[in-house]
Amino acid sequence: MFLAALAGLTMLAAGPAAAKDPLDARTLGTIKSQFATLMDLANRHDIGAIHEMFWQSPSALLVAKSAIPSEGNWVGFWGNDAIDQKLHDIAASGPVVLTPDMAKLKVVGLTSGVAESYAPLTITVSYAGQDGTPKPFLLIIDWIKVAKDWKIASEIILPVPPAPAVKS
Repeated sequence: MFLAALAGLTMLAAGPAAAKDPLDARTLGTIKSQFATLMDLANRHDIGAIHEMFWQSPSALLVAKSAIPSEGNWVGFWGNDAIDQKLHDIAASGPVVLTPDMAKLKVVGLTSGVAESYAPLTITVSYAGQDGTPKPFLLIIDWIKVAKDWKIASEIILPVPPAPAVKS
């Protein structure tokens, strides 16, 4: 009994076996390239091309800052019409510069047809009361395979709050 318990503890200490990513390196590289293309299109305010990168579905999602106080500060915009309008409003507000930390870009396969990317970035924008100062954000994108292409199913932009003040 003791040896069985010891063997069980040893296995727990070793941790679960590493899961194999359901997507191969080439596919993960394709999604990383799509991410870089998205950043380029955003910086050029090419809303039409960004529209084509999104999954064409009422379930497509963009989480971004709202300009309407009654909606709350950060809101989900569902469906392509709402996403297109939000991106148009942001682009029309003036210069928008997204600067991702590509060294920290991580892409993982969740299934053979769904992937997720994560990257910290700074965004410089004057939309909805923002003052145009570069600020840190996290960008989380869920990608879905549609036919032979990888499309954005959801794009979640999260502001990084300032570090709490250290008490002396």
